[in-house]
Amino acid sequence: MRLLFTLCGLLAVGFVLLITVYLVISGIPAIREIGLGKFLLGRTWAAGQDEYGILPLILTSVYGTAGAVVIGVPVGFFTAVFLAKAAPKKLASLLRPAVSLLAGIPSVVYGLVGMRVLVPALRNSLHLPAGDSLLAAILVLAVMILPSIISLSETALEAVPREYEEASLALGATELETYLRVSAPAAKSGIAAAVVLGIGRAIGEAMAIMMVAGNVANMPALTRSVRFLTTGISIELNYSQDGSLQRQALFSVGLVLFLFITLINAFLNLVLKRDKES
Repeated sequence: MRLLFTLCGLLAVGFVLLITVYLVISGIPAIREIGLGKFLLGRTWAAGQDEYGILPLILTSVYGTAGAVVIGVPVGFFTAVFLAKAAPKKLASLLRPAVSLLAGIPSVVYGLVGMRVLVPALRNSLHLPAGDSLLAAILVLAVMILPSIISLSETALEAVPREYEEASLALGATELETYLRVSAPAAKSGIAAAVVLGIGRAIGEAMAIMMVAGNVANMPALTRSVRFLTTGISIELNYSQDGSLQRQALFSVGLVLFLFITLINAFLNLVLKRDKES
């Protein structure tokens, strides 16, 4: 069994290395031809003119992910606290399947609902020429990361020893103070892991935001149509020609996205490791 587990672990590492090598080999030629600075800092993406600057795509992905985390993490955390600590058992038994259902809904369904409900609502309420915008993408992503944050945070909170909470209550703390100042800090590693998974899903999502973001490579603004790194690849890969600079540039975008996600995960794991050691 030890040999079997070792082989499974090596196989997983091998797949990661294979993906890394493939993206590097496929993405470097376009970066070399366009120029690293022009590729990363250029503001124009125009396949017909062979201009491939991805700064708007990078900033849009950063702002969109950050906005989704700012909205989704507090909502998910407080929902998890309610389900794990405060909700009556009957109510919690009804809400947990709903959270699981959110996790099982396909991305395209989120995008469809956003396109048919959220986008027109934003257009009418904010008096926009079109509701396809960064704001719509942020709201859709915030809903999509909720199941991961709620489920993992609830599990972490339920694993906190009851003695911690009883000691806090015995010292005169209220239940809310106990949940926020005792239970949550004790479960911070699990909550942080939930946030990491939420960030990973927000960064890597393509189908849903493709349907609500507008897919125009503009510099990011809340009410403007934008394009994410993931949607840029999804939209143009089908009609780009093999061996063309456009196809190579799309692989370069994939390489940048891969490195971006890797750096974020490494940073967050480093932070979690320091928290555990302290």
